[in-house]
Amino acid sequence: MSYSNLQNGSDIRGIAMDNETGASVNLTNKASKDLAGAFAKWLSKRNDNKKVKIALGRDSRLTGEALLKAAAAGIIAQGHEVCDFGIASTPAMFMSTVLASDEDDAATFDGSIMITASHLPYYRNGLKFFTKEGGLEKGDIKELTELADKILAENPEKSVDTSSADIKSINFMDTYASYLQKKIRDGVGKGDKPLEGLHIIVDAGNGAGGFYVTKVLEPLGADTSGSQFLTPDGRFPNHIPNPENKEAAESIKKATLDSKADLGIIFDTDVDRAGAVLPSGKTLTRNDLIAVLSMIALSEHPGTTIVTDSVTSDGLHDFIEAHGGKHKRFKRGYRNVIDESIRLNNEGIDSQLAIETSGHGAFKENYFLDDGAYLMVKLLIEMGKGKKLEEMIKDLSEPCESDEIRFPVYADKIEGGDLQLNGDRILKMLEEAAGKVEGWSLPESNYEGVRVNTDKDHGDGWLLLRKSLHEPIMPLNIESNTKGGNLIMATKLKEILAGEDTLDQSPLDAFIGK
Repeated sequence: MSYSNLQNGSDIRGIAMDNETGASVNLTNKASKDLAGAFAKWLSKRNDNKKVKIALGRDSRLTGEALLKAAAAGIIAQGHEVCDFGIASTPAMFMSTVLASDEDDAATFDGSIMITASHLPYYRNGLKFFTKEGGLEKGDIKELTELADKILAENPEKSVDTSSADIKSINFMDTYASYLQKKIRDGVGKGDKPLEGLHIIVDAGNGAGGFYVTKVLEPLGADTSGSQFLTPDGRFPNHIPNPENKEAAESIKKATLDSKADLGIIFDTDVDRAGAVLPSGKTLTRNDLIAVLSMIALSEHPGTTIVTDSVTSDGLHDFIEAHGGKHKRFKRGYRNVIDESIRLNNEGIDSQLAIETSGHGAFKENYFLDDGAYLMVKLLIEMGKGKKLEEMIKDLSEPCESDEIRFPVYADKIEGGDLQLNGDRILKMLEEAAGKVEGWSLPESNYEGVRVNTDKDHGDGWLLLRKSLHEPIMPLNIESNTKGGNLIMATKLKEILAGEDTLDQSPLDAFIGK
């Protein structure tokens, strides 16, 4: 096979072990070896063909250790140096390219690889690649897979011998945690233990985020009793490590209320996303989390532009604008919003925060790195100063209804089989139809799919139909300020889509009929 089949946008994802679904393993140790070797060659070429130094880290997944050793073997086989960080977070792996290790002042790395599949099921895994400029882009990953295919052709042997690999180990997570500690101390300005008197709990979901308790919060004086699932366990026995998962969200909410904590924090597996729970039980995810972080960014940089993905609420838009900021909705995908924020800055437009509703958020001050641990640092600084997070967003208007409906695409019914072209056709049809529907209007600017605004008599909100980034589906997000508004909009959309046989419309039918 070609390793291009493992490309998932700007990283690598695949099935790494036998599982109950019956899906075949395609992210093998050999694949990890060849892809890591390709990264070493790619990186060396961009560094005047010098010998490069690459850091390797992994989350708690069962296949992580073997894939890491195989990756190390691939790097060594290409004549380059490698270092094992063990269980680490994705943001820490990037930081290894810009921070010197506490153990070795000269240990800033030319590049790094994180072995993770984020919040996906236990049997999946993947690779994320970093340089000092940040994560690799989609085009870079394409180059890597092509290089890896060449390495495979030269050495098709499937087995991977890691016994002779000389891998130095460094506990870089201490260095990264010290960086986070310093940010909080400097931000609060209350001495060595600025979180003393605060009760902060963490749910790491048995991923890589447990370090936040022992290496960040406790040294700063916080009471962390009631924290849960801190021990890495790649079976994820308690719940999926995903702040957006309902079971996970209920788990951290219950723990926060039971502990009477001042804040509950939940991380995904590799800690590049986070959510929080307030003492009242109110969750800080999606629009709420964006609102709090926007307030922090605007207090430090009045008038700055906040870039979000396309499905943020109208209430959030009005909130940001009311507090003196500018709001730009852009395409879904954390790299899309980050790249757009960087582009604005390069054009001379100040943009300090790029954040997606999934919880991927990045501050300009922190290398535009999507880092869940750093987002929580920003919240903790405000709490250390005595501010109440709930008060900061008391004037945020919440939608009355918010739903997502996902239309599977019947690929076998598409002439020519091109899902992208078919999606474009459907979106064009909706755009043309929307202009003829009473009470519907199209926004002046839109960067993804087709967004439709509706007046008070025809839904009192908006809907957005778009193409999925990675799956053969077309998601519909729909939001209303009035009870029953989503049903009005969904019913009208059903009329527009009547006869469209390339979409499975049963989810829409179920929504209308419930």
